[in-house]
Amino acid sequence: MEGIGGGGASAASRPLPQSGHDTWRMYQYYLDKTTPHTTYRWIGTLVIAAIYCLRVYSVQGFYIVSYGLGIYLLNLLIGFLSPLVDPELEVSDGPLLPTKGSDEFKPFIRRLPEFKFWYSMTKAFCIAFVMTFFSLFDVPVFWPILVCYWIVLFVLTMRRQITHMIKYKYIPFNIGKQKYTGKKAYASSSGSRGD
Repeated sequence: MEGIGGGGASAASRPLPQSGHDTWRMYQYYLDKTTPHTTYRWIGTLVIAAIYCLRVYSVQGFYIVSYGLGIYLLNLLIGFLSPLVDPELEVSDGPLLPTKGSDEFKPFIRRLPEFKFWYSMTKAFCIAFVMTFFSLFDVPVFWPILVCYWIVLFVLTMRRQITHMIKYKYIPFNIGKQKYTGKKAYASSSGSRGD
């Protein structure tokens, strides 16, 4: 009896949280369906970024929002290019990057996976776009100084990251699986040299 009466009272108060939960589940479902469509996801993000740039250009303001967005995107990029376990900082029993040619091959595992990188970048552009509709965030600044400072910050940060990549001999991009051409390709190429 207690279960019947208690269930009715809580069911009356549940529709709003339940509908919010259902909306979140539907959002997550469609987000999960976009996972294998990498090219289309990035094209959509580029469209959102272009819309944001057109908005900032048309209102001639919100440069501090754009600067904050640029710093955040730089932080995301560094996480995307960095290994999960930094060989300089941590000694781990797990997979480490090979430092010598004789070391066993271990795959590159990113600190920030591609999907999270894309998702965070897209959310950042959407949030920055919404911020451009509120004059509170339109702080008057001399934008060329912000651009110069961001470029210097980008160059210094990427130089440090590239130096780290060269020192520990890793490439954070999948160029593609190398294919074995076999003996026929070698024979045909050596045969054509004799002619």
